Amino acid sequence: MINAMNSHQLLKTIQDSFIGKDTIYPLVDGSSGPRRYLDSAASTLMMQPAFEVAKEFLTHYASTHSELHYAAKGASRAYQWAHQRVLAFVGADTNIYSAYFTGSGATAGFNRIAAELSEKRPERDVVLVSEMEHHSNDLPHRKHSGETVHLPLMGEGPSYGGLDLEVVTEFVRKYGERINYLAITGASNVTGAITPIHELAQLAHSVGAYLVVDASQMIAHAPISMQDKSLDDADIDILVFSGHKIYAPGSPGAVIAKSSLLSAMPPAELGGGMVDDVYLDRFIPSSVLPDREEAGTPNIVGAITLGAVLEILLRIGMDKIREKEIRLIDLAWEKLSAIDEVNLYGPAPDVLPRTGTISFNIQGFDHGLTAATLNDYHNIQVRNGCFCAHPYVREMLKPELWALDIDPDAPNSEADVERKRGMARASLGIYTTEADILALVDAIKDLVARKEEILSLYVPEGSNGYRHREFTPAASAIFNPQTALENALNPPVKCVA
Repeated sequence: MINAMNSHQLLKTIQDSFIGKDTIYPLVDGSSGPRRYLDSAASTLMMQPAFEVAKEFLTHYASTHSELHYAAKGASRAYQWAHQRVLAFVGADTNIYSAYFTGSGATAGFNRIAAELSEKRPERDVVLVSEMEHHSNDLPHRKHSGETVHLPLMGEGPSYGGLDLEVVTEFVRKYGERINYLAITGASNVTGAITPIHELAQLAHSVGAYLVVDASQMIAHAPISMQDKSLDDADIDILVFSGHKIYAPGSPGAVIAKSSLLSAMPPAELGGGMVDDVYLDRFIPSSVLPDREEAGTPNIVGAITLGAVLEILLRIGMDKIREKEIRLIDLAWEKLSAIDEVNLYGPAPDVLPRTGTISFNIQGFDHGLTAATLNDYHNIQVRNGCFCAHPYVREMLKPELWALDIDPDAPNSEADVERKRGMARASLGIYTTEADILALVDAIKDLVARKEEILSLYVPEGSNGYRHREFTPAASAIFNPQTALENALNPPVKCVA
């Protein structure tokens, strides 16, 4: 059925085929209704058809590394298929690149890459990263490199964001052949600002450095290709992303890298499946990729789920998904920027291309209060805080934080500042609709209009949380694994008439 659909039909079908998209939650006024999930930059919902593929595989489940019984043969081939889907999705030439799975997201991949590249070229002791990196693409490089240099961004204050290639060029010239690699996000998880990764690859290669790309916030939102044949020497050397950011919760992280580079580095993790032979005094790592990079029993189910998602998105076409998202970004920015009480962060979409991530604050509301009230009154789920990008968020908030009228010697002054050191973030997925955007805009207008009432009804809880004084949702409204287990073991008896 899916194979027979054209790309537009498939997009229309798939965007409504997500588990939990319309889960019902209670509201303050006593009613209940389906949620609007605007938290996809943190983690995306599960694509139903991909989940069905994984369920079918489980009826044939076995481990990989054998093909001598039917189930193991199927598992090994399905796992190989998942690798192939990853390479195809990022336009990687299989004669040049290999893909392997690792950990539960991108973090494991970056820790491995940072350690391996540092060991490979210790004389190149400098790594360049941008100031808008997620901690997972910053801290591992700080640990393993001699010096981690942070590249400044364009603009200042709330509009801070995006790399200026001229500034990057100056840093590349300054550090020259000391640079081991550049580690740069493809798109910011705070503002969605998109980075010119192939131009950065050219700059890195001009001094013999590698380019490592964090594609976690780009992979589900825009076309990506490891190679840009319109530019000279602009291939990406290593690209890392999280499967849970692209509609496959529970799937592993993925690393795509030049095979020659992987083969030149010793395996980062040791164990079963990554060796050709083992003796009491030595072992021989496998020469086959990706086997040598995947020690132990892999997350086969998660990898197959991810492979199915990528195949479906390939059939739709990431260009079409990008076109839809641009329309929603422009709509959201236009409507939100028209609300005087809303502060938006990062460059506007007509200044710099963005993915569907918009961070904001409502004047007079702490970011935690914004998230709590959008949830409690409107069933709109957004994230709040610093989004594991503390330096970037802090830089954009500097003007607001300096303007705070808080006595530093007063009791709880530190907690008061902490509750204001952050933002609310609405982030889109393939399932996001124009109605979701307009609902968010209307909800924010409602909160602004009822500001004094709402402020009187909430009390701070923890470092940046808020709790309604009178509204407590029923325990059954929030998922409880113990309850779910009891229901599974004791299903309700169906009455037969």
